[in-house]
Amino acid sequence: MTSVATEQAATPEVRTLAERVFNQLQDAIVRGELAPGSKITEPGLSRAYGISRGPLREAMRRLESHRLIQRVPHVGARVVQLSMKELLELFDLREALESMAARLAAEHMTPEEIAGLREVLSVHERQADLRRGEAYYQREGDLDFHYQIVLGSHNKMLMGLLCDDLYYLVRLYRTQFSASGTRPQRAFVEHHRIVDAIEAGDAELAELLMRRHVSASRANVVERYAATLEPQDSETSR
Repeated sequence: MTSVATEQAATPEVRTLAERVFNQLQDAIVRGELAPGSKITEPGLSRAYGISRGPLREAMRRLESHRLIQRVPHVGARVVQLSMKELLELFDLREALESMAARLAAEHMTPEEIAGLREVLSVHERQADLRRGEAYYQREGDLDFHYQIVLGSHNKMLMGLLCDDLYYLVRLYRTQFSASGTRPQRAFVEHHRIVDAIEAGDAELAELLMRRHVSASRANVVERYAATLEPQDSETSR
C-alpha cells in the first residue's frame, strides 16, 4: 500500500505518468501480454515504456496493491500467478459476494442506473469478438457489467471489496480464461436475464441467476486454467 508520505512526495506530473503506466501495465497483465509468473524489472519496463524510475515505481506499487504483481524475496517482482487452490477460493468469494450484490441491486438500483446497465450490454453486443463468439472482453469500470452490478448494490463495503481490492485480480482471470466454445454468447444472454430480474425487483431471482452465472464461469475458467498447468505438471513429474 502506498504510504501518505510517498503520495505527498510525488509531484502531479509523476502521478499522471504513473497513472498512465499503471493503466498500460494492468491492461497488458489482464490481456496476458505479460504472462502469469513472468519476471518484471524496473529497467526492462523503463525501456519498454520510455519512462523514468520514479513514476514507474509508483505504478508498480499500485499494481502490487491491486494484487497483479508479487514481490518474491531474492527474486524480484513477478506477474501474479494463482495456484488452482487460490483460483477456486477467488471464485468461491465471487459467487458469494456477487450474488449478494445482484440481490441488493434488485432492491436499490434506480431506473436510471438500470437503463445505464442496459446501455452497457448494448455496447457489448456491438463488439466484434462477441459477435464472432471468440471472446467477451469487458473494459474496466463503467463498461464492465459486473462492476456496475456491484455499484448498483449501493453497499459501500461490497464496493470496496469487489470494485477495488479484488477487482483487477478477478478481471484478469475472467478475461484470460473465461472465453471458450459458446461461453461468451451464453454469458451475454445470462447478463440480460440478470438485468431483467433486477428491473423486475425480483431480488431472489437476481441472486440465483448471478450465482449460477458465476458458477458457470468458474467451471469454465478452472477447466481452461487446468489445461495451462498440465504441461508444467508433466515436466515436474519427469
